[in-house]
Amino acid sequence: MSKYKRRDFLKTISAAVAAPALLKGTAIAAEQTGVIPPMGRTAALPDIPTCASMRSVRMTHKFLDLFAWPGLTNQWGCAQSAMDVTAVRSIAFPPFAQGEMNVAPLGSGGELLTGVLFVDEEYFAATKTPIDFYWQPDRVERRSVYNGLELSSVMIVPFETMAVAVKLTVKNVSGAQRKTEIKLAVNGGATKSVKPWNAAYSPGEYDNQRTIDSGRNAVVCKARHTEAFSLQGVSPKPTKIHTAWVSYDLDLAPNESKTLIFVNTLGGTQAEAEKYYDKVIADFDKAAAETTAEWNRQLKAAFTPNNDVFSGHVPTLVTTDDDVKAIYHSAVMSALYFRRTTPHSVYGTTYVTLMPRYWETTTFLWDISLSAMLLSMLDPAILKRMMETWMELDVYKHFGTEFLTGAGVGPWYSVNDYAMSRMAKEYLRWSGDKAWLDKTVGGKTVYQHLLSYAEHWRALDTNKHGLADYGGVHNLLEAVSSYVHEVAGLNAANVHNLRFAAEVAEYKGDKPRAEAYRTEAVELGKRVLDLYIPGRGIWKCKLPDGTYNEVHHCYDFGVTLMTIGDLMPESQKREMVEFFKRELQTPTWMRALSIKDLDVTFSTRPDHQWNGAYCSWPALALSGLFAAGAVDTATEWMKGLAKSAGQGPYAQANFVEDFYGPESNGGAIKTPSDQPYINDWACVSGCNYLEPIVDSLFGVNAGLFGNITAKPQFGKFDPNAKLVNLNYQGTPHIADKNGVRKA
Repeated sequence: MSKYKRRDFLKTISAAVAAPALLKGTAIAAEQTGVIPPMGRTAALPDIPTCASMRSVRMTHKFLDLFAWPGLTNQWGCAQSAMDVTAVRSIAFPPFAQGEMNVAPLGSGGELLTGVLFVDEEYFAATKTPIDFYWQPDRVERRSVYNGLELSSVMIVPFETMAVAVKLTVKNVSGAQRKTEIKLAVNGGATKSVKPWNAAYSPGEYDNQRTIDSGRNAVVCKARHTEAFSLQGVSPKPTKIHTAWVSYDLDLAPNESKTLIFVNTLGGTQAEAEKYYDKVIADFDKAAAETTAEWNRQLKAAFTPNNDVFSGHVPTLVTTDDDVKAIYHSAVMSALYFRRTTPHSVYGTTYVTLMPRYWETTTFLWDISLSAMLLSMLDPAILKRMMETWMELDVYKHFGTEFLTGAGVGPWYSVNDYAMSRMAKEYLRWSGDKAWLDKTVGGKTVYQHLLSYAEHWRALDTNKHGLADYGGVHNLLEAVSSYVHEVAGLNAANVHNLRFAAEVAEYKGDKPRAEAYRTEAVELGKRVLDLYIPGRGIWKCKLPDGTYNEVHHCYDFGVTLMTIGDLMPESQKREMVEFFKRELQTPTWMRALSIKDLDVTFSTRPDHQWNGAYCSWPALALSGLFAAGAVDTATEWMKGLAKSAGQGPYAQANFVEDFYGPESNGGAIKTPSDQPYINDWACVSGCNYLEPIVDSLFGVNAGLFGNITAKPQFGKFDPNAKLVNLNYQGTPHIADKNGVRKA
């Protein structure tokens, strides 16, 4: 496994851009197609993003590549493209879904794809012909060339429908008359499940009754066990239609094209499924244009004060630095893509955590807490509602809730006290909603809840070491078996919780409690510092018997610097930064766990192991670098991280570049959702990237109770950059290299 040397860092970034273009960037080459395929975005980024400005880089892949197929949402549900020019998978509009796995003989599993392409009777993906993928918020485009045919498609998920549609264009580029059969296999069906989706996969029924609606050129699937229907059909009229497939016999002159539309809808009644089907198949181009317009409307609203979509807005970043701007816009896109407005949510509008494949109805406290700063600005009313939901729930029994029933989901995550404190602090400091502290939720005031989160570590000091014991691997990182019990990161987070509670207590007039919390925080912080290994930049986990595990993990790096960095000597901060640069950082991403750690064989999950990192860990590391004073290291690295933001919203995890080759622009590639990697295509925690830009780069310190200051750390960043429409407790501000001031 290669190691990146710091003196070669910039040179390596340049090589990371060039090498993929040489290796696979030719993709559908000009000599094959006679045309040069359109690239991703090339113009300078606007201050307000659009569908076009969010366009991904070209992602060229073939069957068996490790690739995360792009997904789409209409905020009611999701659908995902597949390694195919037309196929669709992971179709779910909760409580309706097509399911994830086929039931095959002997119980073996297989992927559930529908609209699967066959060309001249052969399964297209089996030819391993490369496919160009492009993602935009409103569509997924796919292009390929095979046996003299240029195959291109546009996939959409129109708003306020339970529908996914694909427009396929077949063009003869052979130079001669070309006859071909185009067949689409129709798989799956429908189910309805109005109960907690407690499994990662969406539910499904695999014995639907199938009939043909010849008037609609569609296969009608009726669930046998629930009230659910699906229509899957095409336009124009196919040459043949069967309950398992539709086919077209085409005879194309040179450069002649034919287009067909494939639509798949779900509904609680056949009439509902037919309504969505008829609307989309009657005019695909209109549905596509409306989808684009709605995404552009929401993107504009996200940056507009007093808009009619969100309860707040984010500040606008004005800069000529497109790398930082790309990261910033991707963070905002992460919020919009996880907003759920489905009428089937018991909460109304809410935000979920993953898409399009896993835990589609679930909101995890940990991930939302990492997104809390952005959501506090963009949609504070919804964040407040989510926090109140969790205050009414026992946060020591679940990792989150799901929106179909409001039930708790999963086991306790050890981060929950920190998550609740972090969300509450972000909400209070940006909204200024002091009255919320006195609101009674779940039998206690919000103020009392915040005190309990700060004090709960004491009950977890079960070994009487003066540190909270957070239990085993399933309560923590899941994929790192040595990161257990008395871990540095979450014990440092308890210092944050105590300091936050002290500020609130002082505001409430309880100065003795506030002083006691501050003293407790310092004493706890000193005990956390005892877990540090001098000279090496890493931390130990203390076990119940008093022995230790050494762990080279990024979580302790970021969280300790952010929460107790003020208690560290400068020499320790320098050692930690050197550890990060030496063992974790890569040109365009990072590894969560060092390859020097003995636990590298425990798992190949890239979110927390050596072969990649969870989407929020680079954001957390950036905040840590700024906290340590490593400004140039942070701003230089952001240029590389921007390349990894070019594949759509941030994934749950990306591979490091030396584990699997980067994307066409050199960015670290998203990880696939299949075993053994099991990380989804996108994750709400991409919102976290706003934080190091606002809090660290611009140095904004938004106080809890009416005082906002700033100490910018621009380094080599654009000296003319500014944040406008920065809403602090109801008053617009501007932040720039000189600090922050009222607008």
